[in-house]
Amino acid sequence: MKVVAIGGSPRLHGNTNYLIDQALGELASRGIETEKIVLNEYKVGPCQAHENCASFPECQQKDDGQWILEKFSQADGVILASPVYFGTISAQMKAFMDRSFFLFRHDMGLSAKCAGLIAIAGRRGADQTVEELKKLVRRADAELLTLSGNSGAPDVDPKTQTELIEESRKMGRQMAEILAAGSS
Repeated sequence: MKVVAIGGSPRLHGNTNYLIDQALGELASRGIETEKIVLNEYKVGPCQAHENCASFPECQQKDDGQWILEKFSQADGVILASPVYFGTISAQMKAFMDRSFFLFRHDMGLSAKCAGLIAIAGRRGADQTVEELKKLVRRADAELLTLSGNSGAPDVDPKTQTELIEESRKMGRQMAEILAAGSS
């Protein structure tokens, strides 16, 4: 079993990435293989809206988007996480979401049995951001787990966010239980 986390924050040591790590740590401690992909570390261009998208065997853009989408679509569980920028997902996550259109144009379903959605705001907008993240997994038959919270400010030390840390660890434990129940 494998869980792939897709992080939409450009801040490698910020709240969003730290909380992903907490959830993945719980999964790994229960024997689940994990992989974290931070979108900002790769080139994922925006969708170019090719009119004949469905006729192409692979996305026409030659960047990292294709292999990331492949890992995303084949994972047993996924974590999607984004900070809140202007009341919604980050630009990095938006580009990835738009690129996922290729999967749907090719009737490629998601294998995920569970999905963890994490949205962290400085003040507000986390719940709306979770709703945006749900769009990425709406066609999967996956059990959804959500964490939406406020850090108070983007430069707050993530290690001081004890309630958010516990919620992300709980998400990891719950995902492990769901995956274990599905494999038996």
